[in-house]
Amino acid sequence: MNTFIRWGKFNLVGAMGMVVQLGTLAFFDRWAAGHYLYASAAAIELTLLHNFVWHVHYTWRDRRDDSALLAQLTRFHLSNGLVSMLGNLALMRILVDGAHMPLLASNGIAILCCSIVNFFLGDNLAFATRR
Repeated sequence: MNTFIRWGKFNLVGAMGMVVQLGTLAFFDRWAAGHYLYASAAAIELTLLHNFVWHVHYTWRDRRDDSALLAQLTRFHLSNGLVSMLGNLALMRILVDGAHMPLLASNGIAILCCSIVNFFLGDNLAFATRR
């Protein structure tokens, strides 16, 4: 598949994931007592699982290997998940505590900052063609 088309699909899934993450974060922030970083981490994890399912069935479906689904999920969490979790939480801390930006705006910026790295990790590691 053409990289440009795959990039478009990745961004469509990412846009849906952004809605999931921001909605989940808003829900946790409003209804669950605790620190915003815990709510952010929970929202990120739910979004990672959401995005993984879409990436397997849509973005990288041509590289789908049903027997390796657990291996793909593991690679996805160790690459995209790690970048998303560490990048989002670090940026959230800087933007919310340091720059005093609103929670959801900070999270949106953090998501966008991590997306380019996540596309390349997904394409070259999590859903790489098997040799």
